[in-house]
Order: sequence, then C-alpha cells, then structure tokens
Amino acid sequence: MGEFIKLIVAIVNELHDIVIAVMYGLGFSITDKELHFWVIGIMGMGGFVVVQFLFRLLSKWSITAISFIYTITVLLVIVFAIEIQQKITGRGNMEFADAVVGLQGFVVLFLVYLTIRLLVMGVKKLHKPNSNKRTRSR
Repeated sequence: MGEFIKLIVAIVNELHDIVIAVMYGLGFSITDKELHFWVIGIMGMGGFVVVQFLFRLLSKWSITAISFIYTITVLLVIVFAIEIQQKITGRGNMEFADAVVGLQGFVVLFLVYLTIRLLVMGVKKLHKPNSNKRTRSR
C-alpha cells in the first residue's frame, strides 16, 4: 500500500511540474494555490457533469443505485484514510489488501440486502391482487 501511494504521489508531482512548466511557457505566472484552484476546480466541474448525467439516468431506474454509488465513494475515502492513519501512527499495517477486503465486505452485504429486497418484492408481487383484470358486468 505504501508503494502504491508513493507511485500516486510521484505521478501527481510529475503532473504538477508539467502543468507549471506549461503555464510558464504560455506566459502565465501562477502560484501553487492558483494552480490548485484551477486544476481542482476544472476536475471537479468535469466530474460533476459526468456524475450529474449518470445520476439522472440512474434516477429513472433506481435511487438504490445512486445510494450505492454515494456509499461506496464515501467508503473509499474512509478505508484509504484508515490505511494512511495506520501508516502515520504505526498502529496496524498499511496494506492495499485491507482496503480491498473492507470494500468487499460492503459489496457482499449489499448483495445480501439486494437479494432479500428482490425476494420481498417478488413475494409481494405474487400476492398482490391483479388490478389490471377488469370484470365486465352485463
């Protein structure tokens, strides 16, 4: 996990240097904070447009899908925060596998929830009086 984070940090640092060089090459003199403002702002808006589009599609199908995506996103942040905290404090081992297994736990329990929910919906549908049949009285 530590090696994975070091790789990500190296990539981000390299991209940072490239963007700074490009900005200076274009004649813009920006501070690190201004760079963060624009890069994160643009990434955030790009992400928002994609998420807005996907969530609009999903909302027509299922709010459960949106809830799942939101929950898994929050859990991603939490599991990586826990792993980083373990590295910083030395309590526990910082391992990528720990994060994966933790997320697998959520996915498995979510699948159990979906199975139960689908079974309950199926039983309700079987026992629901059929309101589409009309009886004609003559």
